[in-house]
Amino acid sequence: MNNPLALLDQVVSDLDRVLGADGFGSLSDADRMNVLRVAGDAFRRIEAVVVETASGAEPGFSDQFGCRNMNELLQRVLRVDASGAARVVKAADLVHRDVELTSGAPLPARWPALRDAMRDGTIGVAGLLAATGPIDRAGARIGLADRLRADAELANQARGYVLASTDAADADADGDADSADADARVPELVEGPGPDDAAPTATPEDLKQFAQLVAMYLDPDGSAPSAAEASQGRSFTIGRLHNGTYPVRGNLLPEVYAQLQLLFDAQLNPKTTGPTDLGVQFRPSDEIDSDGSDGDPFNKDPRNVIDPRTRPQKQHDALATALGIAARHDEMPSLGGAAPTLVVHVDAKDFAEDDRWATISGIDTPVSATVASHTACTGTVQRVLFDEGRIIGISVTDRVFTVHQRRAIIARDKECLIPGCHVPATWCEIHHVTEHARGGPTHTDNGVPLCWHHHRTLDTSGWEIRTTNGIPQIRGPAWWDPTRQWRTPRPTLQTLTRT
Repeated sequence: MNNPLALLDQVVSDLDRVLGADGFGSLSDADRMNVLRVAGDAFRRIEAVVVETASGAEPGFSDQFGCRNMNELLQRVLRVDASGAARVVKAADLVHRDVELTSGAPLPARWPALRDAMRDGTIGVAGLLAATGPIDRAGARIGLADRLRADAELANQARGYVLASTDAADADADGDADSADADARVPELVEGPGPDDAAPTATPEDLKQFAQLVAMYLDPDGSAPSAAEASQGRSFTIGRLHNGTYPVRGNLLPEVYAQLQLLFDAQLNPKTTGPTDLGVQFRPSDEIDSDGSDGDPFNKDPRNVIDPRTRPQKQHDALATALGIAARHDEMPSLGGAAPTLVVHVDAKDFAEDDRWATISGIDTPVSATVASHTACTGTVQRVLFDEGRIIGISVTDRVFTVHQRRAIIARDKECLIPGCHVPATWCEIHHVTEHARGGPTHTDNGVPLCWHHHRTLDTSGWEIRTTNGIPQIRGPAWWDPTRQWRTPRPTLQTLTRT
């Protein structure tokens, strides 16, 4: 029985039996892993069947079935979206075999070795596109011989063969410099010691990285876009408000991405020694308990409840922190001869309420007035009171805490005041313990450092802050401290001990 249709019908019938057995819930971990492994083998081979079938279709094939093109036909038959169908069409083009005009014999595919790797289940559509993409983008700059050699090397890499160390200098020592230049352009691969000891097979991401390396060797002048081309493609846009947030899209230049990633790393993993002039020092990780508590039970967070944010949320807050630092920097350009001023519009009747709303210039939706209060800690805020459209009051608050006050508070508290949060005080906003709008003075005794996240969640998180004789104290929610005692945060306690 060699008819592909009959064989596939049998495969579908067997899969129906597997799904009908309904024994997945009772699988052991080892059996579950083996089922996933075998299903992956089957999945990649099914993809190969689809790609091979699509690659052999004659022009006009889709017209016979009422479809405009192969993409539409695949969407309907495979029940995938347009992008999924486009990936299959592209893969089919990569493995398509033309025929010789005179004899009618099939010619090799554009990527013969990778085609074989797909047919034997080593890679699927994702792996094929990842391996060929970086080299195909170079186009005619990479010749046929180099592309076929890269094809073989990429297929070997997909199967888990190991990278051998080759260098043009070794060949130069033998006096064959010209040969060395040619061979050194593509890293040489050798087969691993055997099936049982071979390296793990490559993932699509592994293949993409290796293909980029090969493309760099084969096309050193054109494998990456020029600086001018990259600069033209840079962008940063902010979309319209949707579900309370603004979507951000863009393309970052490599150096900008690297700088942003450094900001994220510094903010999300502040375990290095800070600048000595800032007075912020971090303990080496081997001197801290595995839970980061430094021996203090009230800084432990084994259930991740003190900071339950996801990494994307932390990265958002890290960017917000960086923007806040930039806004209060002395070199930040002024607007209209003054520091950037946040103008907050509040109706008089709402100003008297605790749960009041405000509007901010440049934002097309109302915000809680507490948002404006938090922002007041990092820049200049001007409150404008309205009564049925008439201005009845204007208040101007200069930069809430001066540079000298900030330095004093940083020296005293070292970190964000919330236990378990180790964001340096230099990166924090200074919070009025007694709100400025309620008569709280702009004084070091009334200011404490809070990171961007904890500053904005203080009113709802259950944490409470007070100062006693100029020393900040904190009382946490019941899940953190069932006795709900006022406690002096650990960094301040260390400072007091040293003094």
